[in-house]
Amino acid sequence: MANRRDEERERLRQARQEREKKQSGSERRRLLIGYGVAGLVGLAVLAGIVAIVVSAANKNDSGESHINQSSGSTNGVQPDERSGTTPPSPKVTNLDEAAKKAGCDLRLKLPEEGHNHIPPTAATPEYKTNPPTSGNHVEPPYQQADGAYKEMPQEIDFVHSMEHGRLEIQYSPGLSESAQLELIGLYDTMYGATLLFPNENMPYEVAATTWRNLIGCNEYKGAITLDAIRDFGAKTWGHGREPVAGFAFTGPTPEEPTIK
Repeated sequence: MANRRDEERERLRQARQEREKKQSGSERRRLLIGYGVAGLVGLAVLAGIVAIVVSAANKNDSGESHINQSSGSTNGVQPDERSGTTPPSPKVTNLDEAAKKAGCDLRLKLPEEGHNHIPPTAATPEYKTNPPTSGNHVEPPYQQADGAYKEMPQEIDFVHSMEHGRLEIQYSPGLSESAQLELIGLYDTMYGATLLFPNENMPYEVAATTWRNLIGCNEYKGAITLDAIRDFGAKTWGHGREPVAGFAFTGPTPEEPTIK
């Protein structure tokens, strides 16, 4: 009898151990699955954070300045994020007429002064026009990125941008705040492949340049000056020595502005 009881206890003990072993294995699998799900969730969250960071880093627009990192480098120049004054619709759409009425110096198809690349530490060449319209310029990727800036970029940087069809609107730092905001408003209507910045070196109150082209105005006269710059951009934007699409851009352009 005792032997049978001992055998029965042994059988029950073995059965219990087998159940515990199966239960332990099942719980371990559930635990591993839980860890796996948690890991996947963590990876998904991390991926979302990375995506947000990358998206922010690659975003083309920076406030109202429309800084386009795809088109070059800011080179440490501060963006101008002021909101501009919406410009009126154009009244004079002929460039020669607008330039004459605004009292601006219009110079088209100027001689090319060179197009070689030089390092960012190189001395500024002696450009024959002021503002420059062509000449040797900084090597990639230091060409000045499309956008509105508070400060004047280096000349060798923005000359390279013009080679790729960019329009560059420039104004004297002494220009009134209201006039600056009007220029910003114009820029906002055609900021694709366009730059805007103060120029402390040029003899004009307002000017615009493209590769081998210049319009310089000794006086800012409001709407007619805006028309002259707009007409200049419509005629000469996108005709650099290199394709304008060579440096990616987005948004309305001087060729297709939001106000026509």
